[in-house]
Amino acid sequence: MSERRRVLLADDHRMVAEGLRTLLEPEFELVGIVEDGRALLEATMRLRPDVIVADISMPHLNGIDALLQLKRYDHDVRVVMLTMHKDVAYARRALKAGALGYVLKHSAPAELVTAVNAALEGRTYITPAIAGEVLQELRAGRRQIIDEAAGLTSRQREILQLLAEGCSAKAIATRLDISPRTVEFHKYHMMEALNVQSNAELVHFAIKHGIVAI
Repeated sequence: MSERRRVLLADDHRMVAEGLRTLLEPEFELVGIVEDGRALLEATMRLRPDVIVADISMPHLNGIDALLQLKRYDHDVRVVMLTMHKDVAYARRALKAGALGYVLKHSAPAELVTAVNAALEGRTYITPAIAGEVLQELRAGRRQIIDEAAGLTSRQREILQLLAEGCSAKAIATRLDISPRTVEFHKYHMMEALNVQSNAELVHFAIKHGIVAI
């Protein structure tokens, strides 16, 4: 009997995660469940799963930004995004970041298994509900939404998400093991780069560009 492939699950909704466990365990070895993006980074380095199934909207670090960081350490990391977001802009960002799958949470359960198996083979799977629209946009080369957040560094995106989640500069500094002064330095550089004048405008920007969920 061949060894079962190893899957790591990242979702901050415990009931959803337990339902996904029931779905995945008959076919794969579920090596862990984590509830935020930073825990996903740590667990991936420690457990070395064959495939990661990750939500996009997670606290501390969203799934897409977590994937971007993982790709810096392991270019071949295989990630399937499982999300409620039907917006093509999210799918485009996820695929550009290197995701091999994009599955909607309300889709048929079999879709997730199909997407994980496709990722194991190095193939891309996009949920049929939006696949046509995504492929049409990619073929046409359209950029309906300019990604103003693309110019931010990974550290700035981390800080921006935590600010938008209501964390103080001191709390962010503790979480990221940097000084409060460094947090403020990054914050003001972001405000200058994005041409915003206040914390409220920064939060609005983070929500608009999917860096943090509302």
